[in-house]
Amino acid sequence: MTAIPSGGRGTFRVAGRVLLYVVLIVAAVAILVPFLWMISASLKRNNEVLTVPVQWIPKDFQWKNFSDIWTQIPLGAYLRNTVFLSAVITFLQVLTGSFAAYGFAKMRFPGRDALFFAYIATIAVPWQAYMIPQYIMMQKAGLTNTFWSLILLQAFGAFGVFLMRQYYLTIPEELSEAARVDGLSEYGIWARIILPLSKPALASLGLLTFVNTWNDYMGPFIYLTSNDLWTIQLGLRSFVGQFDADYAMMMTGSVLSVLPILLIFLVGQRYFIQGIATSGMKG
Repeated sequence: MTAIPSGGRGTFRVAGRVLLYVVLIVAAVAILVPFLWMISASLKRNNEVLTVPVQWIPKDFQWKNFSDIWTQIPLGAYLRNTVFLSAVITFLQVLTGSFAAYGFAKMRFPGRDALFFAYIATIAVPWQAYMIPQYIMMQKAGLTNTFWSLILLQAFGAFGVFLMRQYYLTIPEELSEAARVDGLSEYGIWARIILPLSKPALASLGLLTFVNTWNDYMGPFIYLTSNDLWTIQLGLRSFVGQFDADYAMMMTGSVLSVLPILLIFLVGQRYFIQGIATSGMKG
């Protein structure tokens, strides 16, 4: 066989890298197009949003949309409700998920693995299958049309337990054993050793939970009937009437609702990437 010259291999390597960059750029543009259209639509009049062909740059920028929306709907109250629910549910999921994961990863008891796999299997059960029983339970408990219904139902998550357990398994068992020999309780090991070593995983779980709760529509739609309790996702529905919809204001509200998520992700992206891609201990 004829050997490929080293210069030829270098050319193929460069060509492959260029092709990869082109594919990534095209994929990035495809992902960003809906967001760019949303921003463009938020700066238009309502009758200009759905024009064909799409006019990406508005003829007359309607900056007042971002001030008018605060008077057309109680946007401030919707944002406060969304922030409250997202923060509380995220805190509880991180707390319960990390605590349960410690038991499944670092403690030994009969049936541990079987119980873990049975719990994780609930991820495969679609929410629609138990949506009605859940609602009946909340209704009989008198918790519908309150934040408690959403908090109690979403404070525990099998995915969070799975994510944290996988991360805990990468932490050497010798650390826990040494702490037990020194007389530290299991609660102390979890709080003083395991948690400090798990900041990337905790940040990943917290970010995923916060974004999921912030964008949740069906949960608040089912359990929150009072306008005073609505989240931003329900509040944007106010712009949809029986015969028409104010798409410009809807896109303006969408832009404002995306900004907090974008800011949180930019601040925590380093920990998020570490939690997904690295191990609990190095070296």
